[in-house]
Parts: sequence; structure tokens; C-alpha cells
Amino acid sequence: MEKFKAAMVLGGVGDALGFRNSSWEDYASGKTIQKELKQLGGLEKLVLDEENWPVSDDTLMHMATAEALTSDYWSLEDLYREMVRLYVSAVEKIQGRRPDPATVEGCLQLKPNNYILAWHTPFNEKASGFGAATKAMCIGMRYWQPERIENLVEVSIECGRMTHNHPTGFLGSFCTALFASFAIQGKPVVQWGRDMLKRLPMAEEYCRKTIRHMAEYQEHWFYFEAKWQFYLEERQIAEDGENKPAFPDHYDVEEMDKTYRRWSSEGRPGRRGHDAPMIAYDALLGAGSNWAELCSRAIFHGGESGATGSIAGCLYGLMYDLNNIPKGLYEKLENRERLEHLGEALYRSSKEEK
Repeated sequence: MEKFKAAMVLGGVGDALGFRNSSWEDYASGKTIQKELKQLGGLEKLVLDEENWPVSDDTLMHMATAEALTSDYWSLEDLYREMVRLYVSAVEKIQGRRPDPATVEGCLQLKPNNYILAWHTPFNEKASGFGAATKAMCIGMRYWQPERIENLVEVSIECGRMTHNHPTGFLGSFCTALFASFAIQGKPVVQWGRDMLKRLPMAEEYCRKTIRHMAEYQEHWFYFEAKWQFYLEERQIAEDGENKPAFPDHYDVEEMDKTYRRWSSEGRPGRRGHDAPMIAYDALLGAGSNWAELCSRAIFHGGESGATGSIAGCLYGLMYDLNNIPKGLYEKLENRERLEHLGEALYRSSKEEK
């Protein structure tokens, strides 16, 4: 239970650190961010509070997803209707926190008063962003057992395409949910990427089964997979995931920014559904249990650092809990008590059969 609570809280911590009240997300240079961090006294000296270090829309949408998953639903359709209700009500809350445009647009297209089509949104050419990935880790926490993989696939895809109805977007939610389940199962991190690709056919089969938008999906489907194949080959991670990843001998913040930009689709690291989870995953591979090193790699870089920080923080919490985290980073965190409550509720719900 403590790791579930830590995951929800550290997702918020990673988000708040990367977001820095919207200022650090404007920076293209991790070197500039790390220089400012040093001027603030370093990571150990920071005290995150609601006024100066608020969470972004990433955490608020993740909380909304977790609220739905821990509600008293009787079927997955009821779960989706509850997600719709909570996402629509979240639109007003996320204003002023520089939300992902696709998240806002998707929420406005949901139909809470339509019982049958409430969660059906149109295909959106521009909905390939990170917002689906950052709200879905809790789905993997709810359905973490290997025998619940079909639930995880379905819920993560439906949740993702409510707001990001584009394969690069909703495959991001499938990816982060799956990684969360792997973390709880204790699967070695180096195996996650390859094992995720092995399960991609399940996501495609589910989309075929639901019929909607398959012509549009087919046109864009393989971008996500191709980017991940390229990444895994660059890190020389074998098919069986038994080897150590290969990092450059010289890998400072400038080289890291350069690498992340190469993985991105538009030169802004973490902006899309494929590279936000990718950067978080790469940081976990490189940092192990070292929290400060994880922050350097997953948060203090140029681009969408709040998105990559929220994913990496949540997954780190599922593996290592709060033992190595400076208390100043989470004791006064915005919504901390609610995040802890949701972590506990997810733990209890994951033990129940539905």
C-alpha cells in the first residue's frame, strides 16, 4: 500500500518540479534549468508548496482517472461514464495551468448526457500529445495483475482516446499503464520496453474489435512502434531484455537534451505520447534507485519536463516508495492528502474482483 501512495504523490512531485509554475517548461535547455536549480540551493533544499510549485493539469487529470477507477462502478461502460463526468468537470480546474491543448479539446467533445456515446470522441490528427500518457499510470495500478491484462489494455485505450484519439496519443496511455503494472509485478526495468512492444498487438486487436476510426488509425499506427524500436536498438536492449542498456561514456545535460530532441517528433522532448514515456523509462534505466539522478534525467531537461517527471515519479514510487525522498519535496505538495488517499484506494480496489 505504501508504494501505491508513494506513486501517486511522487507523480505529483515530478510534475510540480518539471512544471515549476509553468516557467521551466518554457526552457529548451536543461543546462539552464540545472543552473537555476543550483541557485535555489539544489534539490535537497526545495520545499514544494501550492503557491510556488503547483501541480499541472497532468496531476489533476491523473487524479480524475484514479477517482473514476476507485468509484463504485458495475461495468467498464459505467467506469467510462464516470471518467467522462470527471474529465468534463476537470476542464475548469486545469485552466491557468497551461494544459495540453488536446486534453482540453478532447474533454469538451465528451458527451456526459449521452448514455451510449458519452466517451466516443472523433479522430483528431492533432491529438498525439503526452496528456493521455500522464493520466494513465493509475490504470496499471488498478489492473496490475498479469491475468488482468485485457482489462488494462481496454481501459487504457478507452481512457486515452477520450482526450487523445490518435494512436501516438492513446498508445502513450497504454504504455504508462503497462509500465506501472510491470513495476508492481517486480519485472526488471530493462525488460519493460521490449515486453511493451510484444503486447502492442493486443492494443491493435482491441481497436479493431471496437471498429471506430480504424482507417485513420492504420495510417498513423506504426509511428509509435517504430520510434520505440529505434530507441531500444539505440540503447542496445536485447529481445530477451537480459542485458544492461548502453549509455554513452560522456552523457552530460547537453548530450542528454540532444538525445531527447532526436527521439522527439518536433524537437520538443516529451511533447508526444511516444517520447514522454520513453524519456521517463530511459531515466529509470539510467538512475536505478537514485532519486536525484532520476530527477536530473527525467525532469531537469529541456521540453515537457512536467510530463516526463510525472510519469517517472509515479513509476519510481511503485518501485522504491518515499524512503529516499527529501521531505520538503512532498510534505506540503498540493493535493498530497488526496493523492495518498487515491493511492490507498487503488491498492484496495486492485485486490477486488469486478
